[in-house]
Amino acid sequence: MLDNMPRGTICIEDIEIGMRRHLRKQVTDRDIELFAEVSTDRNPVHLDDDYAHDTIFEGRIAHGMLTAGLISAVIGEQLPGHGTVYLGQTLKFLAPVRPGDVVFAQVEVTSIDHGRRRVTLDCHCAVGDTVVLKGEALVMAPSRKFD
Repeated sequence: MLDNMPRGTICIEDIEIGMRRHLRKQVTDRDIELFAEVSTDRNPVHLDDDYAHDTIFEGRIAHGMLTAGLISAVIGEQLPGHGTVYLGQTLKFLAPVRPGDVVFAQVEVTSIDHGRRRVTLDCHCAVGDTVVLKGEALVMAPSRKFD
């Protein structure tokens, strides 16, 4: 299940405070396995049901950075979109994401520095009414002047 807003680019000249974009994605066992393979993070809390059952999570959870990657997808594909350069990101993990959970990832523009093409975005991910991740991103937005 993937529910995305339109992909593309919003140039710095067209970005406004309060603009938002989001995606919604169901995290699958395959997503977790592929992330473990690519990242080489094979912590058994992500991959082994028996092991994970005896942890504070009482079951398997997705990698936190897999969830954070959904924020990256919104930024890189929607707001500002293609041509965006990531400069920094803060993250606070608040609750686990489990296989089968549907994650809603959203970014919102909170400040713009037109001269330096910098955009600050409030970021959060939620499963239902539970915020599982929050943070802030600083990016360099594309500009029509440099196309």
